[in-house]
Amino acid sequence: MTRTTRVLAALAALSLTVAACGGSDNDSTSEAQSGDLTTVEAGKLTVCTDAPYEPFEYQDEDGNWTGFDMDIMTKIAEANDLELNVSVQTFDGILLKLAAKECDVVASSVTITAERAESVDFSDGYFDSYQSLLVRNDDAATLNSLASLDGKKVGVQASTTGEAFAKENATGAKIQSYEDASAMFLALDSGDIDAVLQDFPINASRAVKQGTSTVSAKFTEGQEAEQYGFAVEKGNSALLTVINDALTDFRADGTYETIFAKYFGASK
Repeated sequence: MTRTTRVLAALAALSLTVAACGGSDNDSTSEAQSGDLTTVEAGKLTVCTDAPYEPFEYQDEDGNWTGFDMDIMTKIAEANDLELNVSVQTFDGILLKLAAKECDVVASSVTITAERAESVDFSDGYFDSYQSLLVRNDDAATLNSLASLDGKKVGVQASTTGEAFAKENATGAKIQSYEDASAMFLALDSGDIDAVLQDFPINASRAVKQGTSTVSAKFTEGQEAEQYGFAVEKGNSALLTVINDALTDFRADGTYETIFAKYFGASK
């Protein structure tokens, strides 16, 4: 492991209203508590994310946070009278920021896995994805399968399911891991690598936006769709309930479909 924030379909009101209190005056990461819901900073929902990662999390030209994940987080924050506070982190180790009280939630296109669920609690899945191959336009006809990657340099992002998939399935390729997704895509554009193996929506967004690359393969055969989830600290049931209730409301009242269509087109 992808837009200015726009007015979306109205969110069904959540019952929790946060009136933050507590927290030390000299400790910016102290928990502020209201009822059963806690946040690491009073009046704010602090979200850790690895950005930019279009079309899920990035800033627009005016510096506003936007994207599929960020639109959902913004609506959840607003419904609870909280200000969205975004903390940019590298993906490798981002889940550790929860226990360190550096953020309330990780919203960063994180695939739910059993291993990750041992250290954090995940929301209900909110997005399905498969792995895919992004190549320069001129290579689309020849680099379009796992077998075609033999001897080729393939870029992946460190500590992602894409990296794991590549190491397990593209055994003949030379795997190059990158901490930063932007650096990985620049390496493809400059010819330093031959392909990027990455989640389909991110690769598809890159191909459409830049016009210099193409998604040449989507790996669905024998693979179950990966589900993205929002992560909270282990045991933070109050915040997890708020997020899951919001996701349920979004799907029921059309908010989710509106956000989805904004970045990926109509789903039906």
